[in-house]
Amino acid sequence: MKAYKRNQIEDAIAAGLGANDDKSRANVVTRLKRLLDTDRALDVRPQSDLPELANYAFVSGDAPGKGGEVQFSEYASFALLIGLHMLNHRWPQSFVVESLRRIRPALQRQHKKIMRLDPANLFDPDQIRLQAKPGSPALATRSPVFLLIWSDQRTAEDPAPAVEIFEDYSAAFKRGIEKPGRSTTWIELTRSAHLLSEQLAKTRPRKRGRS
Repeated sequence: MKAYKRNQIEDAIAAGLGANDDKSRANVVTRLKRLLDTDRALDVRPQSDLPELANYAFVSGDAPGKGGEVQFSEYASFALLIGLHMLNHRWPQSFVVESLRRIRPALQRQHKKIMRLDPANLFDPDQIRLQAKPGSPALATRSPVFLLIWSDQRTAEDPAPAVEIFEDYSAAFKRGIEKPGRSTTWIELTRSAHLLSEQLAKTRPRKRGRS
C-alpha cells in the first residue's frame, strides 16, 4: 500500500480543485488541517461496535501527535477530498468528520472497488454517450457512485442528516424524494477518486522544516 506525506495530499487535492494561486491553496491547506484536527480531537474507542467511535476518519491506528510525521494512505487522501467537498456544500465540520467515521468501512470498500476499474474504460467519452439514457444525469464516468447526504424538515421524527453510498442512481433518487421537503447533497465518487490518484502520482514528498 502506497503512503504519502501530508504535503503530497495537500498538493494533489489543491491541484485537482484548481487551487493554483497561493491564496486558494492556503485556503485548501487550512481546511484540510481543520478536518484532521477535528478528527484527532474526537473520542475514539477501537473496541466499540459503533463505526464513528471505532474509527478515525482519515488515519488508521492511533492518531499521531501534533508535530509527528504522518503517512497517509490513498484512501485517507480520498476521504479528505470528500470531506472538503462536504464542507464546500456548507455541511458543518463536526458533521463531516463524524459522518466519514461512520461510513468509513463502506466508503473504504467502495474506494478499493473504484480503483480497480480501468480509467480508459471509465472515462471514454464515446462509451459514456452510448450508455446515456433519457432522464439520467449527465456524468463523466460510466460507473458513477454517489455519496448522498439527505435531511428532512426539522419537524420530522428524526431530523438528523443521513449519509449513504449508492451505486445506482435510481435508488439514490428515490431516497431523495421519499418524504416531502427532503433536501439532498450529491457527491460523485468515481471521478474524484481517479483524478486524485492521478494528481498524487505527480507529487513529491518534501522535507519538513527549513532546508
